[in-house]
Amino acid sequence: MHTSVLLDEAIAYLNLKSDSKVVDMTLGYAGHSSIILKTINKGFLYAFDQDQEAIDYSNNKLGQIGSNYKIIKSNFVNIKAKLQEQKIDKVDAILFDLGVSSPQLDQGDRGFSFHQDAILDMRMDFDNPLTAKEIVNTYSYKQLATIFNNYGDEAYASSIARNIIDTRAVKEINTTLELVEIIKNSVPEKYKREKHPARKVFQALRIEVNHELEVFEQALNDSLELLNVNGRICVITFHSLEDKICKDIFKHHTEVALALKNIPIIPKEYEPKFKVIKTLEPSALEIEINPRARSAKLRVIERIKE
Repeated sequence: MHTSVLLDEAIAYLNLKSDSKVVDMTLGYAGHSSIILKTINKGFLYAFDQDQEAIDYSNNKLGQIGSNYKIIKSNFVNIKAKLQEQKIDKVDAILFDLGVSSPQLDQGDRGFSFHQDAILDMRMDFDNPLTAKEIVNTYSYKQLATIFNNYGDEAYASSIARNIIDTRAVKEINTTLELVEIIKNSVPEKYKREKHPARKVFQALRIEVNHELEVFEQALNDSLELLNVNGRICVITFHSLEDKICKDIFKHHTEVALALKNIPIIPKEYEPKFKVIKTLEPSALEIEINPRARSAKLRVIERIKE
């Protein structure tokens, strides 16, 4: 089962009260949500997820704690519209946990895993028409190399992309292990010994399939607008590009405009509406217990004025 990363820290920094209105943008298997629900016995939890299996599991888990929650089956990019449907304009706390849940990674037939053979899929939402199979078989050499480089930081992006193009010219690439074999044939022996050579390419494909970076950027900006004064957003990232998006957005909203920085007294209307509360990483003990935590980072922001 999925182990939530930075669980205690995220809950603590959300600064929840018993009557808080909270949004869990990434319900998953309710690791964070179950503790949030126990904390806000007079409040309400709205939780987003696209994966019906995760929703069914979490609904059962949360239902044993209380009834003051609603699971919304939607991409979290739709937060504004979906909360408006619930007649909600402002909330007190919002949590993003951007890690892919362990059951999704471990479930062979979803196509996320480079250890198990399955059709190349990688969709979080089965209504999404784009699959990893389509990307691998239709994207140009330049598109593939760019994705592997930008989203995976893959040192051998070019040779992997070239071998994909050459292979699919003969036969369509359908499965995860077919792709793994192409990747293995594209990198040096030493590289294969260090870590699984397909790890970064599979990560890059997952990000592209689900438009993860664009969706996150829009959803985080929208979330800041929805916060009450003294409300907080906690963001747990596992990828340097996600973390950079979060860091840049937080910086934009917590710093005075460059043109005003040399003015001795900043007019109140130009003072930042938010402040950064904390940035932290998992402890050595948590990483030892849960190796998937090693790349995680938690950033926390608070609204300090309307």
